[in-house]
Amino acid sequence: MGYLSRAILYSVLGIIALTSAGKIGKGTNGIFRAIEDFPAGTVILWIMVVGLLAYALFRFASTFFDIENNGSDKKGIAKRLGHAGSAIGHLALAWSAFKFATSESEPSGGSAQEAASGILSMSLGGVVLGILGIAFFLAAVFQAKKGISGDFMHRISAQAPDFTRWLGGAGYIARAVVFAIIGWSLFKAGFMSAGGGQVKTLGDAVASLSGEGIWFTLVAVGILMFGLFSLILAQYRIIPDMDSGGMKPAFRA
Repeated sequence: MGYLSRAILYSVLGIIALTSAGKIGKGTNGIFRAIEDFPAGTVILWIMVVGLLAYALFRFASTFFDIENNGSDKKGIAKRLGHAGSAIGHLALAWSAFKFATSESEPSGGSAQEAASGILSMSLGGVVLGILGIAFFLAAVFQAKKGISGDFMHRISAQAPDFTRWLGGAGYIARAVVFAIIGWSLFKAGFMSAGGGQVKTLGDAVASLSGEGIWFTLVAVGILMFGLFSLILAQYRIIPDMDSGGMKPAFRA
């Protein structure tokens, strides 16, 4: 359900970015407003609430229990911190989907910014946001590396379609750009005193590229491809599981 929800989210984001500048200008709220307008949109939103929450818990399990066997060396810790950033981001998305699923009127667009401002008001809040920004930077680096190297394929069943490698490669690179933008916004808010209003969510990050011509189009197409790639993962992703002896799973080379 997590990968299915991610597929819906990124596919709709890519379509909105390519077809409706007005909606993409609303950032993440524009995504959920578009989904809400679909036939059975509220049902889809509830599926996304459960799925995005499940995906966040999956990434937290990777962070704290190393279920994907990334290890505890510097590289492994960096990957797991990146998964923590992804988990927190998807928790925020699940919360936004929940607000749309339970409200007849559009929620205010500044929930992420309000949360960031609340964190900044706490002792060491700036450090927390800054570290979260670094986690997103790390996630962006590993997303780009995945896209270029194709090493994500060893966790996908050999029965997946042949074009999965290229669909995922383009999608990961586009996602790396978006994660870098989110990370920079958090870094500025936390370490450069830019304020919580500067924090960007997934939709806001894509919208921030809307004046960049061909680069915006390329990222939007890549995001759409990542949505289609996530749909493939919902069927063919090898989900790690711990056996009774606590052994780590072996993935296809």
